[in-house]
Amino acid sequence: MTDLPEGVQRREFDGGDEVLATRGEPSYGEPVVDGWRRWEAHRSKFGATLELGLDTGLSGGDGVLYLGAANGTTVSHVADFAGPTYAVEFAPRPVRDLLDVAEARETLFPLLKDARKPETYAHVVESGLDAIVQDVATRGQADVALANRQFLADDGRLVAAIKARSEDVTEAPEAVFERVLDELRDGYEVLATERMEPFHDDHLAVVATPE
Repeated sequence: MTDLPEGVQRREFDGGDEVLATRGEPSYGEPVVDGWRRWEAHRSKFGATLELGLDTGLSGGDGVLYLGAANGTTVSHVADFAGPTYAVEFAPRPVRDLLDVAEARETLFPLLKDARKPETYAHVVESGLDAIVQDVATRGQADVALANRQFLADDGRLVAAIKARSEDVTEAPEAVFERVLDELRDGYEVLATERMEPFHDDHLAVVATPE
């Protein structure tokens, strides 16, 4: 099993198997034991990526741009161990929840922006970040990753969850994944991929670095 990022551990909850956990303030009713919050991989694409053993390259204190933050479930865990974490979400309703999550995390910065238009937040997000974590349910997921590549350090990592059904509901997921990966290679070197079953159907976890 690949080492987890510093600040992420496996902990036992309610006498069950050890599962992912981060240390921080609870934000969505998750179980907490001794200050450690359960990080449920079935509710988190990034959590599933870690459970599947992919080496994300992330370390404690890293600067992160999170694309597709929704109401903050996953990004709250990321902000528990990362450094400055810029959370981009397009829909106003989940951003209200995201703002509540950020109140307990001084390094989490919610942005009501469209991840397809990085020029609208380039004046806020610093460059040279260690990682982009992407979970956007939209057509053109490779385009989003390529457009935001400008924020990554030369040795930074893209950790993306590619959702086949957001690209094309009629095409076979494997064909969608191959096409998206080919498009990503216009600006990234793909380091690792893994189907996300049993945690998330028709999703592909991708780790890449700029080239």
